Amino acid sequence: MLKRKILHIDQEKCTGCGLCVPSCAEGALQIIDGKLTLIDDNLCDGLGACIGECPHNAISIEEREADAFDTEAVKRHLTQSQVAQSGCPSVQVIRHATQDDAHARVSRLTQWPVQLALVPRGTTLFNDAQLLITADCVPFAFADFHETFLQGHALLIGCPKLDNREFYLNQLIQLFKSSSIQSIKVVNMEVPCCQGLFHLVKQAVTLAGKNIPITQEIISIKGKRISPQTPISPKMHTPS
Repeated sequence: MLKRKILHIDQEKCTGCGLCVPSCAEGALQIIDGKLTLIDDNLCDGLGACIGECPHNAISIEEREADAFDTEAVKRHLTQSQVAQSGCPSVQVIRHATQDDAHARVSRLTQWPVQLALVPRGTTLFNDAQLLITADCVPFAFADFHETFLQGHALLIGCPKLDNREFYLNQLIQLFKSSSIQSIKVVNMEVPCCQGLFHLVKQAVTLAGKNIPITQEIISIKGKRISPQTPISPKMHTPS
């Protein structure tokens, strides 16, 4: 062991959001029992690339006794966990078997993960995809989400109000640059704070230097489809 700079995680501040995990190129970080965990000291280079991704200032660099950074151990770890390709160990393409029962309800989900924060940067998972980007409240509000919107689309979900906007923007820019996406449909709720998702996607497409067709659909808080052109009044949801 030697005294060197290495990651420090403030467990009190950490919320387990996982926004920092994809930024660790060595795959040294995981969310375990709801908290960020450094898997092994020898996987951390101490450079702190993950620090800027934490919205809660729970990550810092400290100097303490630790095993030396081991590039060979990193290679073995990435090979075993496939974090290098996925950014999340559970990334995989999901294939659904054909249902003989015409009345059976089946999932139309074609890939995992669906959370924008967990999608690995540089992935080609969305090549040639019709991409659906939806606010995470939409599938709960709109009863027929799978058949109406998800069928035939790859999916990304996120919350433009609660999550880090700059992180989302950078994620989308990298995704649009690395993938040959055919079209994008944005579905958001009618509440004013949710409109930011559509504008964020448009901005990311522009900054990525792409010319991808974008359409928008808006869902009311009662679960109905409404016109994207319908003006949204901030006062309409004021409790009586």
